[in-house]
Amino acid sequence: MTWAVVLASALLTQAPGASSKQDVAPGAARLVESGSAAAQAATATPARANGWTGLDASGFAALVAQATEAPLSERLLSMSARFINTPYVLSPLGEGSGVDPDPTFRLDAVDCLTFVEQSMALGLARSEPEVGALLEHIRYAQTPSYEDRNHLMEAQWLPNNIRKGFLRDVTRALGGEDAVSVTKTLTKTTWQSRSSQSLQLPRERQPTGTFALNMIPLEKVMAHARDIPSGTILVVMREDLPLKATRITHLGFVVQRKHRTFLRHASRGGYNRVVDEDLETFLTRNSRYAKWKVTGVSLFEPRRPDSAPSSAVVRSP
Repeated sequence: MTWAVVLASALLTQAPGASSKQDVAPGAARLVESGSAAAQAATATPARANGWTGLDASGFAALVAQATEAPLSERLLSMSARFINTPYVLSPLGEGSGVDPDPTFRLDAVDCLTFVEQSMALGLARSEPEVGALLEHIRYAQTPSYEDRNHLMEAQWLPNNIRKGFLRDVTRALGGEDAVSVTKTLTKTTWQSRSSQSLQLPRERQPTGTFALNMIPLEKVMAHARDIPSGTILVVMREDLPLKATRITHLGFVVQRKHRTFLRHASRGGYNRVVDEDLETFLTRNSRYAKWKVTGVSLFEPRRPDSAPSSAVVRSP
């Protein structure tokens, strides 16, 4: 399927009340479900039109080509803002066929990860044809196949996108002495758990090892909140459970506005859509999760790679 066909399909589905997929597809999102999020779903706000509604292909292309020389943070804020009110749908993107046949690009539904990925691709693109290629480089280690998708944040998505030049870890730069070193360890036992097996990865593609991260402890985040530049990606980290293949369960963009700090994110529980939520409110709610304790956040600066992405990328560990 060509990018033009994918784009046309994405634009045609822009209508309030677009159909959503049941929570049955494989993918990393299956690993982060929690009772807390499910319990909040009853308070979800009905979906409203997002900023992509009403655009045709020429309008979309013109929008992507606007202000391409602006700082990346401005581009990210502009593109991500158009997703506000977009309904939350778990794991809405796939490869168009095979294990996960969902669309490779869509504007009518996102989860927390695909919201960030698509916003990055749109913000980085200088023309409409670049969007699809950039999204592929962000979502996959090398080839656009299910097995090569960056499923796991610690072992795949973060390190691969740092290697490619799309991200820079700024947790210590912004957290100062409050930042601490943490790890996530994946073992053969991890991959025997039901949640890990739900990824349906062949054994040879199951990462193992210990992956290091920097973290600002949850209780110290607000002391640094006003120093976090708009457009910074904030990822939420929970305690390390040996049978979970990840400890990162959420992410979004920091937005500084009117002397307040917000998190722009696709929220599954409570909102069921993309929102700008007061960061302190968000962190306070996360601090109450008892089943899988939230321990802190990490911060990453989106960047333009020094050179155009090539096919010779480093596979995930």
